[in-house]
Amino acid sequence: MRALLYDVHGNLPALEAVLADARAAGATDVLLGGDYALFGPWPAETVAGLRGLREATWIRGNVDRWCGAPDDAPDDPLIRDAIAACRSALGPDTVRELAGLPGQTVMNGTRYCHGSPVSDVRSFTPTPGEEDVELLGDAHERRVVFGHTHLQFVRTTDAGVALVNPGSVGMPFDGDPRAAYALLHEDDRIELRRAAYDYEASAAAVEGRFVGAAWAARSARRLRGASMCD
Repeated sequence: MRALLYDVHGNLPALEAVLADARAAGATDVLLGGDYALFGPWPAETVAGLRGLREATWIRGNVDRWCGAPDDAPDDPLIRDAIAACRSALGPDTVRELAGLPGQTVMNGTRYCHGSPVSDVRSFTPTPGEEDVELLGDAHERRVVFGHTHLQFVRTTDAGVALVNPGSVGMPFDGDPRAAYALLHEDDRIELRRAAYDYEASAAAVEGRFVGAAWAARSARRLRGASMCD
């Protein structure tokens, strides 16, 4: 059984809650879908925790790429300030390591990517959209697992491709503050799961560690509201 973890965003307690839940359910390996450190209170500690996983496959998210190449990030002072803080916390070697991860991988007929097969910043919506075909690009797998939007859902396209968003471990945007992830069972079944943790403590931690930073205040609001509030 494989645990599918996306968008941890430097939230170590959320990660620990998900890993404990996944182990209790019988998961034996982990797929890590990117966006590991930026915008959270524990960037380096979270990456260290992930490195401790014995059976893990890593791919890169857009914020991992941005930390490695800040000029590629949006020209937004809030995002640029968060990147500078994250780079300082991680150190140059870890920044390069995360930025150098593969953008996607295919295992047993499932494609794992961050946003979509064509982009790490453009992604599928919970309801069918006109962009579905474009976002799939040349991918021919029967299932695509992705993250980026922090919205947990499963649906099937008109062409019969299963789209799976496990949701965000560290910063859900679907109104439920519990950490989100998914399990891929041995019978090929996808199970969406949530794990409770003290999200208020994580919100307070990002405010306390990065005092006065606008990006940290926004992260705290998002953690408390489980929404993409500004």
